[in-house]
Amino acid sequence: MNPTQLKIFERVDYTGEFLIMRDAAQKRIETLLRKNQNLPFSLSNQIVFYAGPTKSSNNRVAIGPTTSERMDRYLKMLFELGVIATVGKGKRTEIARELCRQYRRLYFVAPSGAAAALSEHVRNLEIVAFEDLGPEAVYRIQVENFPLIVATDCDGNDIFSVGSYRF
Repeated sequence: MNPTQLKIFERVDYTGEFLIMRDAAQKRIETLLRKNQNLPFSLSNQIVFYAGPTKSSNNRVAIGPTTSERMDRYLKMLFELGVIATVGKGKRTEIARELCRQYRRLYFVAPSGAAAALSEHVRNLEIVAFEDLGPEAVYRIQVENFPLIVATDCDGNDIFSVGSYRF
């Protein structure tokens, strides 16, 4: 996958890993950096998935995207730490679109409301850091053919600004 060649509305069936994190984990990272402390993991060349994994009734990992716009305050920090893309649901702020353009990064949307169906694509899940945050901890998840749509491309084009959102 060459991120700079992907354009909005393109579908990607992604196989690889995501780092899962939400607000509390990103705030913890920001605090560690402000105190000049090392992070307990690397964000270089990682894709951050804004989500909350849970075990489903059949002991699979159900995972669904979380609203991304509220994470925008941490996006510049993530990109400066080497994150190459983010995944979530919903539109982003103008600042986020500009950061995607400036850093040549992508924002993908994943199907929302389909956590049980997405569990079919999960191969492994492990806690990476901040276990004390419970569901807000940082997780590493391995996925296979995970469905994504490019919502903001490296040129800052955004599906929510140009027309109807379709999956």
